[in-house]
Amino acid sequence: MKRVMTIGGSDCSGGAGIQADIKTFSALGVYGTSALTAITAQNSYGVQAKQEVPVELVEVQIESIMSDKGIGVDYAKTGMLYSSAMIEVVAKELKKYKIPFVLDPVMKAGSGGILLEDNALNTLIGLLIPICEVVTPNVPEASIISGIAIRNKEDAKEAAVKIHKMSGSAVIIKGGHLEQEIAAGKATDLIYDGEFEEISSEYIKLKKEKIVHGAGCSFSAALAAELSKGKNLRDAAVSVKKFVHDAISSGEEVSNLIVVNHAHGLRKDADRYFVLENVKEAVRMLKITLNFQNFIPEVGTNIGMAIECAESELDVAAVDGRIIPAKEGIHAGCVDFGVSSHVARMILAMMEHDKEKRSAINVKYSSQIIEACKELGMRISSFEREKEPTVVKTMDWGVREAIGNFSLEGKAPDVIFDLGAVGKEPMVRIFGNTAVEVAVKVKRIVENLVLE
Repeated sequence: MKRVMTIGGSDCSGGAGIQADIKTFSALGVYGTSALTAITAQNSYGVQAKQEVPVELVEVQIESIMSDKGIGVDYAKTGMLYSSAMIEVVAKELKKYKIPFVLDPVMKAGSGGILLEDNALNTLIGLLIPICEVVTPNVPEASIISGIAIRNKEDAKEAAVKIHKMSGSAVIIKGGHLEQEIAAGKATDLIYDGEFEEISSEYIKLKKEKIVHGAGCSFSAALAAELSKGKNLRDAAVSVKKFVHDAISSGEEVSNLIVVNHAHGLRKDADRYFVLENVKEAVRMLKITLNFQNFIPEVGTNIGMAIECAESELDVAAVDGRIIPAKEGIHAGCVDFGVSSHVARMILAMMEHDKEKRSAINVKYSSQIIEACKELGMRISSFEREKEPTVVKTMDWGVREAIGNFSLEGKAPDVIFDLGAVGKEPMVRIFGNTAVEVAVKVKRIVENLVLE
């Protein structure tokens, strides 16, 4: 496992600083160590107080880690270095041990508050930029370092070239502040190491009162982690861009902050595994449910389940090829993601109204099934296929239509049915939070009603 050190300040609110760095290291699979340079008292309203750690103690922290051959450091990143004296000590230690590092030229906290003394800027430019592997300013920071007012992408390129000439270090000017790009719905990072490259993602628009907290720290920490693994700068930057974008888009709302969610990727992978196994177990339950084959419609049935915050059909696991009656009982294909547009669309449409209802199955229609659902206490709604507009897909429109027709305390229906149309088989769809829960509902219906 690669070992990465963060040298920076503490954020007692937990969203930025070394707290964000350590969470980033953990999420990306590197071992994180830290040298604490300052303690800040800050929250969503700003920085109320800050106290620099004695520079001698910072020096000893770095020496302590580097003198332990069982720990050591493969890569580092710097964050809050408040004074010239602090920058001098950190630069000396990084040079002494020849530690490659990412320089995050932190000047202000995201929630407000100065984190770099005015007279320390020249020290940072003179001592740290020349020895770092890459410097990662945002637009305001790049403007201050370069002395160029950055209003558009061309200004940003000019600033990147000037910063690069100071040292030969690579420069990444982080996107998110240029009005030109924001207007286009993009957040574009500009890389320059002698050649330009741009990496764009969708700009995440927040409510006016919300502030993203910890994104810059997480970006530089993630870049150090990826570079420590041997990735080249461009590949590392692409990976980091996605990591931070996903962490912001799935961020936690804390007061007026959006705190980046470093574990988003891990949780998503774990959820995908859970969903896959849950659908497999639901299929197994259906196969051993006596008389279930009598509930399979002519077009076959399918059961699916979406991951949390599913965005597309690729986030929904279902049976490949549907479930059909067979001589041996019931035949079902493999369970995988992105194999059933039909069931995926009905689930995604339902999740727009109720994010917890992540699973659904389709079974044949009969009035007896609907009555059995009512007896079991399920909420029921319907839509009329003959009213379906020509420019829509049935599942998207039908589920939304049925939800719109349903008005029991604003809750989503458990069951949606339609009576079919010319060339369209009538159908019942049963929804639940998980595929196993849906399979249990079907089992209860079957046990209460055997079709003739």
